[in-house]
Amino acid sequence: MSGISATAVRELREKTGAGMMDCKKALQENNGDMEKAVDFLRTKGLAAAAKKSGRIASEGAVGSYIHMGGKIGVLAEINCETDFVARGDEFQNFVKDITMHIAAANPRWLKPEEIPLAELNREKEIFIAQMRESGKPENVIEKIVEGKIRKFAEENCLLNQPFVKNPDQTIEELRTAMVAKIGENIQIRRFVRFELGEGIEKKEENFAEEIAKMQSSAKN
Repeated sequence: MSGISATAVRELREKTGAGMMDCKKALQENNGDMEKAVDFLRTKGLAAAAKKSGRIASEGAVGSYIHMGGKIGVLAEINCETDFVARGDEFQNFVKDITMHIAAANPRWLKPEEIPLAELNREKEIFIAQMRESGKPENVIEKIVEGKIRKFAEENCLLNQPFVKNPDQTIEELRTAMVAKIGENIQIRRFVRFELGEGIEKKEENFAEEIAKMQSSAKN
């Protein structure tokens, strides 16, 4: 992390509520000085974003995205505080980016807290069995499994996923940056993704290659 520890980044994030990448940059720009990094984020308007998170966001939009000739469709409710912001180009572009990302990345849940306990336990059991099968000692299995669960959440929870147009930024960091930019609380409330024929066994159709192309084009 270029001389900046992960602990320092987490501490700055707890102080300011800014995104991880923004906290890392702030510390790098200020040679690891915590107070100067806080001031740096405040100057950029990023530290204020966390303070807005408690404000009521009841306006916004239900955005939609249809891709691949109607084979994948997404609906997402994204909230802000005022109708004025909801109708603005920046907010509408944010909604479009989120729905496009959902279509490409196929998250199963919004955030880790929504993952059913039974699902987490099943994944843990699979990971533990894999580690034992590979001969890993018991005293390191727990730590490895913790890392795999974090990776599972990153891959399957929308807010934890790297943004397909900028993999260095998570969706949560994108949302936080938008809060700082617009000056209103913005929340991704819920979403649903449909894939044509999902759950129906098909003989020849396989969307994996098409989705890979979609993810590639989204980054460009």
